[in-house]
Amino acid sequence: MPRYFPQSLRAAALLCLAAALMLVAVHAQEVDAQLNANRRLFKSVGPGLRSLRRGADGKYYVLIPSAGLIIFDADGKQLSVIGAAAPEPVANKAGRSAIAFGEDCDIDTAGNIYVADRGYNLINEFAPDGKLLRSIPVNAPLSVVALPDGEVGVTTLRGTHLITVYNATGRMVREFGDPEELSARPELNRYLSQGRLASDAQNRVYYGYTYLPEPRVRQYDRFGYGGTDFEFTGLGAWSEGRAARREIDRQEKRVEPPALQPILTAFGVDPINGDVWICLHNTLLHFDKDGIRRSAYQIYTPDDARLEGTVMLVEQDRLLIGSDPLGIYEFLRPDRKH
Repeated sequence: MPRYFPQSLRAAALLCLAAALMLVAVHAQEVDAQLNANRRLFKSVGPGLRSLRRGADGKYYVLIPSAGLIIFDADGKQLSVIGAAAPEPVANKAGRSAIAFGEDCDIDTAGNIYVADRGYNLINEFAPDGKLLRSIPVNAPLSVVALPDGEVGVTTLRGTHLITVYNATGRMVREFGDPEELSARPELNRYLSQGRLASDAQNRVYYGYTYLPEPRVRQYDRFGYGGTDFEFTGLGAWSEGRAARREIDRQEKRVEPPALQPILTAFGVDPINGDVWICLHNTLLHFDKDGIRRSAYQIYTPDDARLEGTVMLVEQDRLLIGSDPLGIYEFLRPDRKH
């Protein structure tokens, strides 16, 4: 490079080149095939997509902060909307929108809907018809999962543990999961340990770490006892992990709040056999229930546009993967015969 080229830009250019070469290595040695979506679903859904869930009655629930919680029937027809965000914060509760800024949602077996609302710092429970049943004050909630007996599990930006469980009366009954210790700064460790929640038919709780250098989903039972780890430790994970660890070392010396790019961008759990599917941007990984990686794919829309998954729903014969702003797409499961 020319001698007048600034040192910081030279370093950035070299890092970009190294990252590109690492991606080539990942594609060549870690990815089994390209996987194209079969079709786009819920065509009104696009920018701002935050969460996608399915209820026991077959309805689909799509959370978009600017639009609220949109409910579709099993055929993709829009049925109703709960609580679009208000155009500006409202000081009094009278007349305010039901959802200020929804981060995540989940549905219990009775059809009640739980929304993690970071705008109001609440976990709101709605009846199937949209009536507000209760609100639990939670500071900066990120993700929510419905559990038996009216319990709800929550993860936040600032909790001392990864998961906090509240009972049917809104009282905190237990916490579990400790932040990973990758730094001497506790606030950086908590930032690196942020994650999202999911569950399975056995009411096990799954925690997907967003920023860890080695992508990981950890399984717990509903009482907080740890089970299987689903972790990508292949060549690609090692290369990207090394770069992420260098960035963590750099953040170690900074006084401002940490800021890192996500590594694990979405995950989902098979409701039948407990397999776990993980998105690392547009790389899709499949793990069996014992945590063994079975396959890896690069995912694209039907028109060959790169799809970076930010939400995922695993069903018996298909995967629904959504991306902000491209929308939600159906993939026929490559591990099934069609």
